Amino acid sequence: MTDSDFPTPPEGAAADWTIPQNWADYTPEEHAVWDTLFARQAKMLPGRVAPEFIDGLDVLRLSKPGIPDFEELSEVLMKRTGWQVIAVPGLVPEEVFFEHLANRRFVAGQFIRLRQQLDYLQEPDIFHDVFGHVPLLAHPVFADYMQAYGQGGLRSMEFGAIHKLARLYWYTVEFGLIRSGGEQRIYGAGIVSSYGESIFALDDPSPNRIGFDLARVMRTKYRIDDFQQNYFVIDSFESLLKQTLETDFAPLYAELAQLPDIEITEILPEDRVYTQGTQAYANGKRQAAE
Repeated sequence: MTDSDFPTPPEGAAADWTIPQNWADYTPEEHAVWDTLFARQAKMLPGRVAPEFIDGLDVLRLSKPGIPDFEELSEVLMKRTGWQVIAVPGLVPEEVFFEHLANRRFVAGQFIRLRQQLDYLQEPDIFHDVFGHVPLLAHPVFADYMQAYGQGGLRSMEFGAIHKLARLYWYTVEFGLIRSGGEQRIYGAGIVSSYGESIFALDDPSPNRIGFDLARVMRTKYRIDDFQQNYFVIDSFESLLKQTLETDFAPLYAELAQLPDIEITEILPEDRVYTQGTQAYANGKRQAAE
């Protein structure tokens, strides 16, 4: 795919939807919000997050204070795994997103949440995109998985299966758990960038925690508006990459097209269940809204 193949970008963006980060334009308050979020998560995550994430946090400790400068960050990351971070004006079309990932370019929003939004923000900001995603891009195996996902995303468009593949991204890159040292740890960016969900995902009896199965994940619905009701647990980053590279997705998409979607809280007889959740959190929220 070339730049001319991309959907028309918004005004001010390049043909590939990238924009300047304009690091010098961030205010002291915006840098202070980043520092507050960074310090809070960095203190809480050890012992809860995959050790590979903690190792990767070093790439965010750059020479400038506050929000990372993408140019400097990309220089450090490129030496580690050949990845770079590029700024975009917000959510981008699927083909744009996949093309960047396939070429080891991670797209990140440039805005940061307000101080009163420290605990929750529905739209991903620079803290979610950079703190949540970039540390694991410094890990060679996970970096390869992200590139493989981008390449697979481009192929999925030929089969009209983007919505199936999106579930794989959701339940791994965004909200994945991993077995590490005989215990469950978090690694998904949507969890590690959220103080509340970093605790909820491991400690709360409410959600299901189920062993990862590629086809099962791609059939399972998810929610975007609150803590997850379902988490899938991989055995290792190596096994996740291996399954992704060795699976022939064309017949898998054909098979999945004939099967019904799985509801979020449904447990299947063949599932490897670590926790069958009470769903008390989600049920309580629903009842309160009625």
